Amino acid sequence: MPQLPRKLREGCGTSGRIIKIAETRVRTNMIPAGYMAKYVISRPEWLKAERVTDIYSISGCTSDYFADYIKYWKHNGYWFFDSPEIIRQLAIEHSLDLTKTSLFYYEVYEFEFDEDEARWIPFEPTDFTTQVIEPKSKHLEGYDVITFSLGTNPECSPLSCNALAAEVETNEHCLLPSLEETQRILKGGRFNKTEPGPFRIFAVYSVQWP
Repeated sequence: MPQLPRKLREGCGTSGRIIKIAETRVRTNMIPAGYMAKYVISRPEWLKAERVTDIYSISGCTSDYFADYIKYWKHNGYWFFDSPEIIRQLAIEHSLDLTKTSLFYYEVYEFEFDEDEARWIPFEPTDFTTQVIEPKSKHLEGYDVITFSLGTNPECSPLSCNALAAEVETNEHCLLPSLEETQRILKGGRFNKTEPGPFRIFAVYSVQWP
């Protein structure tokens, strides 16, 4: 986990919540990343994880996105949407049906994990306008790990895409229970060689359509 500079460890100029794990102080900042509408499906038969009932993974490989949205170029620098209203407007303009979709809000951990170097590295969103409107109400469902080999849009969720949930204990939505547990599992190498990294951690929230 990323260790703070000495000055910050002494308590000067910190931003965000600081926790102490095994005598090492680490940052746990989560950054608003945006919204996505998805068609959530039940656990497929090939995923041998009986505790999982449905797939809330961020990747569109299993529970699909509401559309092939990138071609509309309305996404933000994290490749999600700044507000549910932008998704609704796209649906109107392109005759997309949102009635069976679930709306999610995401926050991303400020560091990505490089499995080759086994270290946490800061990253920035890509060069798109990013002005996420945070929801008034949200329900935390868990944490997902996503690959970003190209550094642009989210790619695969190894917990579901690579059936890692059959080996790593998740909740009923195929998500991990906490940021700290997700950091520990990544650092322990369980995601190595599943898909090309680096890996980013996202908090997955369910929200109501406004």
